[in-house]
Amino acid sequence: MNPSSVRIGMIGYQFMGKAHSHAYRDLPFYFDPPVTPVLQAVSGRNEEKVKQAAEKLGWQSYETDWRRLIERDDIDMIDIVTPNHTHAEMAVAAAEAGKHILCEKPLALTVEQAERMHEAAEKNAIVHMIAHNYRFAPAVAYAKKLISEGRLGEINHVRAQYLQDWLVDPEAPLVWRLSKDISGSGTLGDIGSHSIDLARYLVGEITELVSTMKTFVKERPLAESSAGLSGKANEEKKGEVEVDDAAAFLATFENGALGVFEATRYAGGNRNGNRIEINGSKGSLRWDMENMNHLEVYFENDEPGLQGFRTIHCTEEDHPYAGNYWPAGHMIGYEHTFIHLAYEMMKGIHSGSAPVPNFRDGVINQRLLAAIEQSHQTRQWVKTGGGEHETN
Repeated sequence: MNPSSVRIGMIGYQFMGKAHSHAYRDLPFYFDPPVTPVLQAVSGRNEEKVKQAAEKLGWQSYETDWRRLIERDDIDMIDIVTPNHTHAEMAVAAAEAGKHILCEKPLALTVEQAERMHEAAEKNAIVHMIAHNYRFAPAVAYAKKLISEGRLGEINHVRAQYLQDWLVDPEAPLVWRLSKDISGSGTLGDIGSHSIDLARYLVGEITELVSTMKTFVKERPLAESSAGLSGKANEEKKGEVEVDDAAAFLATFENGALGVFEATRYAGGNRNGNRIEINGSKGSLRWDMENMNHLEVYFENDEPGLQGFRTIHCTEEDHPYAGNYWPAGHMIGYEHTFIHLAYEMMKGIHSGSAPVPNFRDGVINQRLLAAIEQSHQTRQWVKTGGGEHETN
């Protein structure tokens, strides 16, 4: 490994592959990372398509077998942006080959797989990270700073929603995210995992929860092709939807806070409504990904007549990451959260320590997803002590 660069091999190249590729390419433009990412090789099963992706996204070479990519001596880090059911095998193989790993979320299909990935990463002393990119919005990172400084006082409430609407049409095709064998869970793991991660990041660990889940459309047209969240439907053949369309749960936190969570892909008009509100004894804050540069903050000690939520435009040099971009008031977007994530990954590789969120966070998240499913099945509260849960 060149001490000034990190040669990356990426497995997969579609939605998240595009986001990650852009992040690596633009990182040195805005930041001064201690090591520079090099887009060494990308892997995909279809040679024609992966070759096109390599040329478009800026990768120097390509492979049609991810195992060959991991075996290459000119690769220092593996980036996994494939469907969920492939994560465990790829990550364990990469760890055993001594490659650092960035993996998309959720970490795996099951708790057992996630734990195996974490154990392999730790055993082989590689740097590992999970791609919960929303932590890295400047407004969210600033919210973390305010909470850590005690500006909100004792936290009482966490209110988190992740609302999308791309499945409202019952004729939308049966893409891989609707297959349990491939995705592990539906809306819960796909977007609910982000809400769980944000809540853990901002407030702390969840100790107990009770949930309910719902599948609104049981059968959909098979997908002839798919990319991102969309696909082309086969008008004649249908298949069973095996995962949840919506999930909701109540939770208690280690610090005594009460949490209310909702995740759905059936909330018409909500394209990517990732929202969180936190209420404390001294103040409140709220954030919405659809307006990602803004953080709304309320402080209890404001003088009467001026009390209420103020909107902070988190583009100042005082806001995390924001000072590396444009003058105040000039906004950044979704793709920049991945640049910040890549920046933390490069710093971690340089220092030899896993940044957060890492595979440990992925394991805890996976345990909470399992607890939510268990609660729905048993119709009971579930205790989650460090991810180990039992029926109450």
